[in-house]
Amino acid sequence: MTLVKYNPAIESFVPSSFRGLVDRFLDNSFEGEFKSSFVPTVDIAETEKSFEIQLSLPGVKKEDVNIDVEDRKLIISGERKFEKKDESKNFRSIESSYGQFTRSFYVPENVNVDKITATYQDGILNIVIPKDEKKTLKNKIQIK
Repeated sequence: MTLVKYNPAIESFVPSSFRGLVDRFLDNSFEGEFKSSFVPTVDIAETEKSFEIQLSLPGVKKEDVNIDVEDRKLIISGERKFEKKDESKNFRSIESSYGQFTRSFYVPENVNVDKITATYQDGILNIVIPKDEKKTLKNKIQIK
């Protein structure tokens, strides 16, 4: 038996059924001119003192991004807008993605949600979720 590496890009490119092919054709042909599936890429890192989330949001203004925490879930939402300013240009192809996006992450019990910080610079949103030193997720159990 041969193992095949999973590639999510192929899954989104190749429809899994004939119906998916037809739906995709109709969506791309008759839906809005700038229908989008903008999904920002995310990098997540953990240090001794925090979790760090970095979202790539090129072309998104800081004012168009919202960060909320609800029931131990961090929700990042916003919109990348297409602004057609120059009427003299006739676009022949647009490969950039535009539209609304939402990314959600469950935060562990050992973090302090009241001290989450976020910075935005050069199209990169950095979120730091500090760990609460009083709460730990693992305990050492002594054997008797």
